[in-house]
Amino acid sequence: MRRIVRGVALAYLVVLLVLMWLETALVYPAPTLAEGDWLSANGRCEEVEFASLDGVKLHGYYFTHPEPMRSILYCHGNGEDISHNVDLMEFLRDRYAANVLIFDYRGYGHSAGKPNEAGLVNDGRAASRFLAERAGCKTSDLVLWGRSLGGGVVVAIAAEEGAKALVLESTFSRMVDVGAARFPWLPVRLVMRNRYDSLARIAKFNGPVFQSHGDADEVVPFRFAEQLFTAIPSANKKFFTVCGGLHNSPQPERYYQEVAAFLDAI
Repeated sequence: MRRIVRGVALAYLVVLLVLMWLETALVYPAPTLAEGDWLSANGRCEEVEFASLDGVKLHGYYFTHPEPMRSILYCHGNGEDISHNVDLMEFLRDRYAANVLIFDYRGYGHSAGKPNEAGLVNDGRAASRFLAERAGCKTSDLVLWGRSLGGGVVVAIAAEEGAKALVLESTFSRMVDVGAARFPWLPVRLVMRNRYDSLARIAKFNGPVFQSHGDADEVVPFRFAEQLFTAIPSANKKFFTVCGGLHNSPQPERYYQEVAAFLDAI
């Protein structure tokens, strides 16, 4: 019996160590450069480069509107890069009369470096400052729009740089909550390095927040979105449920209509 227990314990330890070693790959499954359509943006936007707060070179696309009413910084999910979002960025520019910046985190697309939480937060804060300078405004005048992992990034940006409003899609309360739900038999909350504690960070932001989530999300369970919404201190907040929506389901037209009404009312 002791030999069996030791064998099971050793196997458990090995699995734990392997998953700890694989954490970066699991949290940041960046597409390869070959998977991106890097010609799709030609002539449709300005290709930009800027440095993160710690000097890492970042790459992005800047979409300008001839008569902008606002400026939007968009932070994408963990399994995509900016080349996958050109059509969406044009849509946001035109639908919301906005200058729009989307950029790749370190280790994604043509951005240098390797991804980690502190680095991505630095990247997002630098992108916020870059967009504010280009748009001729303050970082607190920007709309920060984040999907999935990007939601965790924009909450961190807002906590440090401010924002006019947040738009959060399919994001989480804390990344460790998602990890613990996926691997309930592992001590995820103790060993996970990339934590993205949006519950703590959102407490530092009192501005307007529009949050959406699919009630059938198979990646970030709906209850974690509800926890984040409850923690938002702002009185000006709205939750939009995508009925039957999965993690990567497209947003319905009514969602974009309600976002427009929400932003116009600010």
